[in-house]
Amino acid sequence: MNPGKFSFEDLDIWKRAIEFARVIIELTEVINTERKHYRLIEQLESAATSVALNIAEGSGRYSRKEFIRFLYIARGSLYETITLLTIFEANNWITEQQFLSIKDFSQGIARMLSGLINSLKYPKIKPLNP
Repeated sequence: MNPGKFSFEDLDIWKRAIEFARVIIELTEVINTERKHYRLIEQLESAATSVALNIAEGSGRYSRKEFIRFLYIARGSLYETITLLTIFEANNWITEQQFLSIKDFSQGIARMLSGLINSLKYPKIKPLNP
């Protein structure tokens, strides 16, 4: 770990989640919809940023069990984001291509989250005498 960095900053999944949030925020800046839908846009930004926030918060907890719980919450936020994007695409607020591109990106993050959860739940036990 580099001095001056938090441990979560070295996690590839956290870096991907930050990029995911950036992509979503960039998308929301060009969505053309009526003012009454701003709450949904804010909810989309909140859900997308919650992925990275929960990874970071979980990594700062004192137990592996707590970290895993926050990773599950991060995955839930990812699913919430995709659900909102599904609604946005159905209402033609984003294009099908935008939706599919972000959905593909999110599936990679979901796989990374599942991999990290599994590695924390089922750590490999090293033999005493290799």
